[in-house]
Amino acid sequence: MSGANKKHGPSRFEVYLSKYWQLYVLLFLPVLYLIVFKYIPMIYVQIAFKKYSIIQSVWEMPWAKNHGMQYFIQAFSNPDFRRALRNTVCLNLLDLVVGFPIPIIFALILNEIVFTKFKKVVQTITYMPHFLSWVIIYGLALQLFAPSTGLINMLITALGGETVPFLNDTTHWVWTYIFLGVWQSFGWNSIVYLAAIAGINSELYEAASVDGAGRFQKMWHITLPGIKPTIVILLIMAIGNIVGSGFDRPFALQNNLVMSWAEVLSTYVYRYGIKGLQFSLTTAVGLFQSVVGVIFLLTANTLSRKLGERGLW
Repeated sequence: MSGANKKHGPSRFEVYLSKYWQLYVLLFLPVLYLIVFKYIPMIYVQIAFKKYSIIQSVWEMPWAKNHGMQYFIQAFSNPDFRRALRNTVCLNLLDLVVGFPIPIIFALILNEIVFTKFKKVVQTITYMPHFLSWVIIYGLALQLFAPSTGLINMLITALGGETVPFLNDTTHWVWTYIFLGVWQSFGWNSIVYLAAIAGINSELYEAASVDGAGRFQKMWHITLPGIKPTIVILLIMAIGNIVGSGFDRPFALQNNLVMSWAEVLSTYVYRYGIKGLQFSLTTAVGLFQSVVGVIFLLTANTLSRKLGERGLW
């Protein structure tokens, strides 16, 4: 039979596509969401370099002074911005140092609980705060930590002590802020580590038991190394968010007495951008946060790979 009469079968790509086309159909909507709501809005990042006008399109707006860097210079020369940046970095670092290990420790302890029903009850109780809004959490904090009417201070006073200004003094407020953040999130964050622990080969524990290893030795030599890649990836992502901050938590917990430490970049953007109508200035601040966050993320990922870990990519 001549080469011209040979029938060519479907290509490798066609075979692959016919086998997995359903996955690409499912992927279509998430990709469309990313394009419409994440990538197209990036066009408006240039507002940071232009004089904002509500009656002009982003392409028609005139460029700002100093080769478009006017609002970046204005932000960095603003004492409120420098204070908000300091507070954001310090609070996030404290969150990282205090809050990051606790879900890991909790997951390790929970994994050692033998009684299944008790384990489920503990998991449910610790997950519940994640579903509370920060407005509700602040209401609870006010009932517990208020100087004169809070339950904790009433107990301290009844025992002969002096009231503690949990919400009115900057130092006490910072630690109350960190404590509430850890309480709200550690149960939910432990789910990832529990899932990673569930993926560890049970034969490793059986072999360790045969060798006479105790619970702590199994935890230290099998469980922790088994979830180490997960810990590294989540740590890299947390480091990348050092200059980023949510809005709900600091906004709900701040008050006029502690604003020197309660003002973070997200509330600064709200105060100057939404309330003060300085859209170019706050877009510049947001762009600064994103660029610094990416730099931290890339640096942490590079260091993890140099230390022998997998990293994000």
